[in-house]
Amino acid sequence: MQEAAKRFIDKECLIYMLSGEMTGTIREVTDNAVIVETASGSELVNLDFVVRIREFPKNKKGKKKAVVLD
Repeated sequence: MQEAAKRFIDKECLIYMLSGEMTGTIREVTDNAVIVETASGSELVNLDFVVRIREFPKNKKGKKKAVVLD
C-alpha cells in the first residue's frame, strides 16, 4: 500500500478508512503512514487502516465535483 500511496503525492484525494473517509492532499508517505493536508490542518493516517485511496473526481470542465457518490 505504501508504494501505491506514493503515486498520489501532491494530489487531492479521497482516503477511505475503516472508520470513515477524509479529503485532503497527500504530502508525504512514510514507512507505515501518510501525512494528509486537510482544511483543518495536517493529519497522520496509519496505512493499516486505509482501505482505498482515490484522486478527487473532476467534472468535464476540470473542476472538483460537488457530490461524490460511492
